[in-house]
Amino acid sequence: MLFSDFLQIIAVLLEVSVTVIAGVIATRYQKSYGWCIAATFGLFVLFDIGRLFSLPISEEAHALIFLVACGSMLFGVWLIYKELAVPVHPKD
Repeated sequence: MLFSDFLQIIAVLLEVSVTVIAGVIATRYQKSYGWCIAATFGLFVLFDIGRLFSLPISEEAHALIFLVACGSMLFGVWLIYKELAVPVHPKD
């Protein structure tokens, strides 16, 4: 096994961990951005496993998986921003 393959397997395990933790955030703390993060990293796992094991997934499918994952994370970050944004009121 090449060292780069080993590193890729470690990366996939980390992505799985992020997916699980984000699922806990979504369910236990009822934060909808947790689902976005879980979906993003779940898709990253699918993307990386397809590449790592040379699964017969077309380049177009890989690109679509990556695009949807990035869109999911963008939406999740937007939800976090909305939750943290506090209206600024001018001092009277």
